[in-house]
Amino acid sequence: MTSKSRRVVVTGMGALTPIGLSPDAFWDAMMRGESGAAPITYFDTEPYNTQFACELKGFDVHDFLDRKAARRMDRFCQYAMAVADQCIADAGIKSDELDEDVKDRIAVIFGSGIGGMKTFHEQTAAYESGGPRRLSPFFIPMLISDIAPGQISIRHGFRGPNYCVVSACATGNNNIGDAVMLIQADHADAAVCGGAEASVTELGVGGFNALKALSTRNDSPATASRPFDKTRDGFVLGEGAGALYVEELEHAKARGARIHAEIVGIGMSADAYHITAPDPEGRGARGAMMAALRDAGLAPSDVDYLNMHGTSTPLGDVAETNAIKTVFGAHAYEMNVSSTKSMTGHLLGAAGAVEAIAALGAIKHNRVPPTINFETPDPDCDLNYTFNTPQDRSVKVAMSNAFGFGGHNTSVIFREYAD
Repeated sequence: MTSKSRRVVVTGMGALTPIGLSPDAFWDAMMRGESGAAPITYFDTEPYNTQFACELKGFDVHDFLDRKAARRMDRFCQYAMAVADQCIADAGIKSDELDEDVKDRIAVIFGSGIGGMKTFHEQTAAYESGGPRRLSPFFIPMLISDIAPGQISIRHGFRGPNYCVVSACATGNNNIGDAVMLIQADHADAAVCGGAEASVTELGVGGFNALKALSTRNDSPATASRPFDKTRDGFVLGEGAGALYVEELEHAKARGARIHAEIVGIGMSADAYHITAPDPEGRGARGAMMAALRDAGLAPSDVDYLNMHGTSTPLGDVAETNAIKTVFGAHAYEMNVSSTKSMTGHLLGAAGAVEAIAALGAIKHNRVPPTINFETPDPDCDLNYTFNTPQDRSVKVAMSNAFGFGGHNTSVIFREYAD
């Protein structure tokens, strides 16, 4: 699928999640099995079927941006800027000290599944109340998904390839995959990549309610995201961002970088089935996982942990489980799988990037994050989902899945770094 002459490693991580505002805080909260779901505070939810979500708690944009800059960005872009700063700092990079020719070779490949939904809502209201003269000159730049990588590159002076892949809930993984392939193809030496989302808005919740996609467990938000449990009734909407700083191996070694892990496999596919429902047999998911294994040159039995897409929907959890059984055979019951969405909710375009960090944490700590809120077995979901508590085990290879509306499927494989 790609040239292996240029190996790609992860040297920096950044995470803004409903259960922690840094990779370490995120990991610690997962080990405690915390849920980020609670009643929505952003707007009056009385008319809505779903009245809770996984909001980003405790985030102060002014820790990262001055007031003027923050006012000119939608919330998703604010999250993107903050998480990019985190991963760049974690990589030991000080962008203002880099040589200009080095900046020419640093890409920013960063996406959002939906983009500036809050901005769209507010500006539509402004237009309806006062016509076009009421629209902000920043309406369009605040709205578009690709403004996030643009703003990151402007802030840090990175002039390598710069764009946004939009593939719904597969967005985070797709942006990581493109960054890896750009480095392997020698179009860049390093990249900031990932995704951000801020769709806990009136239109976001209302739109997903109209689709009948969200849980309506309003009496118990913290237990509403329950992947693989027979009583699951839909996903819980979340918000946040995740970012990786990825580099060509020799480039990272030359500057003495700390290496978190190596990215060894990228797989992508389409369901070609339905705009929102997954293929029941998981054909597309199967294709992405098999492509990632081929790209990595690994056997299915080499995978120790798989962070599943696992959204807590009746159809999706079964389809992904079926795909895993087909790809991994008997080994599907020997490895650990889990859905960290049980804790964070579904971060849409940020999900793949945040869950990549969970997979990297499993390699670092030799510990598998749990799937919380399990109570009632589902006979169609019979794998080792690491229910309710973390599990210690050796994790040398971890896979992370992300699938999106439209039938977009992506899998990324991380391996413990060995020179």
